Amino acid sequence: MSEAPEAPSAPEVKPPVVTPIRVVIGLCLVAPFVAMLWVGSYAKVDPTFIGIPFFYWYQMLWVLLSTALTMTAFTLWNRDQRARKARDGGASA
Repeated sequence: MSEAPEAPSAPEVKPPVVTPIRVVIGLCLVAPFVAMLWVGSYAKVDPTFIGIPFFYWYQMLWVLLSTALTMTAFTLWNRDQRARKARDGGASA
């Protein structure tokens, strides 16, 4: 009885690794959603800022904070990817 030739094995795929940097990236991306979905924390008029009710200036502040947090997450992600490529000897992940 002849044996069938072995099929080429698929390359081993490593599962994503949860690192502290990736946790920070996740928190940076989730924080604006949590802040905006928790409406009870900002659904009020006082304190006003230069005549603008809290409800409005708080949301506009989160536009700036979200931008900063997204830029931070992007920078950390790029740094993490460069470190992984260097550690893996330049192999693409």
